[in-house]
Amino acid sequence: MTTVVDRWDIHPVHAWLRGVRPEKPVGFDEQMGLWGVYGYPEALEMLNDPKTFSSRTAHLAPITYDESLSEGDMSQMDPPEHTKYRKLLSHGFTPKVVADLEPRIAEITGELLDGITGKDRFDLVAELAYPLPVIVIAELLGVPSSDRHLFKQWAFNIIEELNGMAYLSGGEEAQASVDAANDSVKPMLDYLLEHVLERRRRPREDLLTQLSAAEVDGQRLTDNEIVNIANILLVTGHITTTMLLGNTMLCLDSYPDQARRVREDRSLVPTAIEESLRLLTPSAAMSRSTTRDVEVGGVTIPKDKMILIWLGAANRDPHQFIAPAEFDPARDPNPHLGFGRGVHFCIGAPLARLEGRIALNGLFDRFAELRTDPEDAPAFFPSPDMIGVRALPLRAR
Repeated sequence: MTTVVDRWDIHPVHAWLRGVRPEKPVGFDEQMGLWGVYGYPEALEMLNDPKTFSSRTAHLAPITYDESLSEGDMSQMDPPEHTKYRKLLSHGFTPKVVADLEPRIAEITGELLDGITGKDRFDLVAELAYPLPVIVIAELLGVPSSDRHLFKQWAFNIIEELNGMAYLSGGEEAQASVDAANDSVKPMLDYLLEHVLERRRRPREDLLTQLSAAEVDGQRLTDNEIVNIANILLVTGHITTTMLLGNTMLCLDSYPDQARRVREDRSLVPTAIEESLRLLTPSAAMSRSTTRDVEVGGVTIPKDKMILIWLGAANRDPHQFIAPAEFDPARDPNPHLGFGRGVHFCIGAPLARLEGRIALNGLFDRFAELRTDPEDAPAFFPSPDMIGVRALPLRAR
């Protein structure tokens, strides 16, 4: 049996994908200069305890950030501030709102599949896994989905410029990487600002208008806050689904017996997606900082230290999952951490799952066979805190 990792060159930092695990679930990473967490129970404990393990980590990074980019950045907030801001978005992702989107998502999926049906080869990311979620999130926000080529270029530029997680080590090269990423994001922020200002003048029925009218503690959000929130939604609202769908196809390609099983029993499509989130976790790492000296995993982490919670490693912890290196589309239970956990659990998880289910079923309906091309390998994102493809050429025959 050839696994995804055996077949393709995934970033070497993901040692757990190759069956290599640290001796202890928590340890100090000398090379990165921070604490690494690899065990499932330890990761779960940290994600569920924001008082001890804070999401405010920027002050511990050995580089300088553009402070204007942090205004409204919920990924750097803890309760109660985070709770207030998240509440502004929660009504846009309720179960009813997401369920009501199903016909539109099915329509978009059908239109995209029409463009590749009958082709012998196509790039899954370019033709479906990228445009589907970006059209959906763009329509929710109220920006033209026809501009999706811009969103893709901006998002990919930011990921490329950040050069993985080298910025955590500090130094001139790391600072240059962060500065380049800041420069890359500015065109997107300027683009979104134009739409925010237009909503101030002429409100519509969209999420940008709702944010423009929203208040926190009796005060309206600033234009910069709205722009930063919209930017995070636009980027994370599509990149996770793009990787989710691509990773699921890679798993099915590497396990043809399981692929036939899922094709024959479509009730397994949702659980196959969950299993791919566990096996190839798109957001493989999440940062936290300690607010006090704390013992976890048998070691004491001092106060004000940076931590990387390796969700990808926790999702393969043999103490939590039976045969963790195997792809089992019927795995139940499957309490993976692919969407995080606790107060920062991905607000768009239900939407990503719905998009993935519709897209995968659509591919199965249109194509009797799909497989990777040995002569045209997938291209993975270079950042070590992400596991996912930015290009996935497939053969349909």
